[in-house]
Parts: sequence; structure tokens; C-alpha cells
Amino acid sequence: MTEEIVKCTHLPVTVKTRLGWDDKTKNVVEVAERLQDIGIKALTIHGRTRVQMYKGSADWSLIAGIKENPRMHIPVFGNGDIDSPEKALEYKNRYGVDGIMIGRAAIGYPWIFNEIKHYLRFGEKLLQPSMAERVRAAKKHLEFSIRWKGDRLGIFEMRRHYANYFKGIPDFKPFRTRLVEVETFGDVMAILDEVTDTYSSSLLVA
Repeated sequence: MTEEIVKCTHLPVTVKTRLGWDDKTKNVVEVAERLQDIGIKALTIHGRTRVQMYKGSADWSLIAGIKENPRMHIPVFGNGDIDSPEKALEYKNRYGVDGIMIGRAAIGYPWIFNEIKHYLRFGEKLLQPSMAERVRAAKKHLEFSIRWKGDRLGIFEMRRHYANYFKGIPDFKPFRTRLVEVETFGDVMAILDEVTDTYSSSLLVA
């Protein structure tokens, strides 16, 4: 299937896959070679099997093995469990990958990309986003959610993201409880404005 896609487009085709279906079928080394042979331009590997889903720790040893394989010449990216700038640098150096893909750690925290880039370049951590920045991002997310899925579903699906946008904020639980209970766009926006006012004088640090 991938070969046919490569044949029918002039655009570079990349693939993201896992180690295998389960512990008995970790065949990603063979899969990586075959994908390269039919013409993909880059490969990302998540360090878990399909059966694992997101349980347990990601195993990057096979990812490193593919990167070290003398047959492989396309870029190889690693994915799984990277949730901080320090871990991004550690795994990039330890496993020799060409780059790192961020997944769940970016949900509700889009600032992680700039934080990682800054840390890789300068070796220092950025301050955490201010409350105003967090609220602004949450509002924009909600607006796009509603635009894409309508008022009811957009507001409902946004509820699972508030915990991430405001993770680690002291005494935030009462606001989160209200945010997941209200049912209108105006009510959500009013609560988020209240959050901004309440924490406007607070300094959020990493």
C-alpha cells in the first residue's frame, strides 16, 4: 500500500509506525528496511507495540538499532514518552535519532515545542507560559473546536483539555470543575476571564 502511494505522488512520503503488533511480532527492523526500499523519505517509530497502546514505558532500543543499521540512510525519528526539554535532549543523544516527535505531551501544552528548541539551542529552560497565555490558547482552541464540530460537541470535547492547559496551577480545581459543567460558549469564556483576573498577579515559574 505504501509503495503505491509513493508511486502516485511527487511529494515526499513519510511513515509513522510502532515496534510491531505485540511482543511476539516486533518486526519493525524488517519493516523499516522494506519501507525505505520502496521509497519513503523518513520514518518515525513509536517505541511501543500496538497491543501496548500507551501503557508501560516506550522502548527506544529498537529505534536506536534501526538508526544504527548500515542499510538505513533515511532520517529516523523517535517517539514515545518525551515530555520535557531535558528528556528530549537525553534521548536524542542516547539513541542517535535524527529528531524527536512529540505526541501526548503537546495536548493542552503547545509551548513544549519552543521549550525544547530553546533548550537544545541554549541549554536553558524557558519560563512556563503565563496564565494570560494559557487562557488565550484555551480560548482559541475552544473557538476552533466549535467551528469544526458545532457548539454542543465542540464544548463537550474541549472539557478533557482544561486539565492540561492548567496543569500544576495551584488551587485550580474549582475552576476546572466549573469549566466541565457549563454548556455554553459564553459561560466558558466568562470562567476563563475570571481565571485570568484571579491569577493575573501570580508569577508562574518552571
